[in-house]
Amino acid sequence: MYDAIVIGARCAGAPTAMNLARKGYRVLLADRATFPRDIPHGHLIHKDGPRRLAKWGLLDAVARDAPAITSMTLDLGDFPLVGRGLILDDIAFAYGPRRSTLDKILVDAAVQAGAELREGFTIEDFLGDGQRLAGIRGRHRSGSVVEERARITIGADGRYSRLAAAVGAPVYDAFPTATCWYFSYWSGVSQGGLEVYVLPDRMIFAFPTSDGLYAIFVAWPIASLRQVRADIEGQFMSTIDTVPRLATRVRAGRREEPFRGATDLPNYFRKPYGAGWALVGDAGCHKDPYLALGICDAFRDVDALVDAVDSGLSGRSNLDAALEQYEQQRNRTTRDEYFQNLSGARFERPPDDFFRLRAALRTDAEATREFFLAREGMIARERFFNPENLARLFAAPLQR
Repeated sequence: MYDAIVIGARCAGAPTAMNLARKGYRVLLADRATFPRDIPHGHLIHKDGPRRLAKWGLLDAVARDAPAITSMTLDLGDFPLVGRGLILDDIAFAYGPRRSTLDKILVDAAVQAGAELREGFTIEDFLGDGQRLAGIRGRHRSGSVVEERARITIGADGRYSRLAAAVGAPVYDAFPTATCWYFSYWSGVSQGGLEVYVLPDRMIFAFPTSDGLYAIFVAWPIASLRQVRADIEGQFMSTIDTVPRLATRVRAGRREEPFRGATDLPNYFRKPYGAGWALVGDAGCHKDPYLALGICDAFRDVDALVDAVDSGLSGRSNLDAALEQYEQQRNRTTRDEYFQNLSGARFERPPDDFFRLRAALRTDAEATREFFLAREGMIARERFFNPENLARLFAAPLQR
């Protein structure tokens, strides 16, 4: 009998298992994959993500694989606004390790904490006692079938979560796929931190990653998918060529891997708990990759879920009540960005005031740095986005 079974051992499941095990719980962590293994997903970690890795004692391992990203270029078709020095307390605002590396670091940390790992383990069914989910039935790589029971079963098994389907987890605030993405990796590209270029009907997202490579992602509206698929490389490189400052560097390098795509990207919230079960990461809430929120939000929700499960299993509170609070906290902290992200993925134009602010920041390097730090949550938003500071910035160009 386990305290918790965690299904899915990647960036939501492995840290969930790790943190529960660190609290002394008996945890089974199961995944049908074996590690290390890459997956065709985005892999930028920003916002609270680096700080949580540091808190968990894992940032050094990540930073040994992928360089710290301390600058960001954001071009909305008007001009490139560049924030530099985006680092506080020796923690950079972003890191971009490949998923094969990141997930292995997280899995190894879970095992070191005391979680039992079963790789190559396929979940075939779920067990119940008539009122509550009580565990799993799964198959080892050898073919043997076993049943395991737990006080709570946690689905960290992605947007196609078998656990969510089995329990009929309700879906809300759902919207269909807005974009299609293709990406690959280049060597020999002089690297400029995180670069984001937003055009009327496409977007470029580029950053340094493992092994000295530069990751480049391009998004189009989902309505363009057939056209893009007909000539992926041509469509990709013609988009890169719309940004000469990037195209010159990319064409001086060499693509090292095939193009990979992501074209099934629904946006939704799922109710993330019920009698004997919970969901975390993409299993509970999935967003378009537009703002690269997936990993950092998964890490945030891991902490909230672990606190709730610990409170319930320890007897400090009713488990179902604690999980209800977990859902409320998740929604409260992610809802605004969820809809902001959806707007961006639909290529909707930002408000005019945002362009005015960008123009006011253009020649003020320190204000630009604080703007990016505030957007990333590295300093309090109120420190930058307060009426007095914004009034000062908007007035400044008139005084020159």
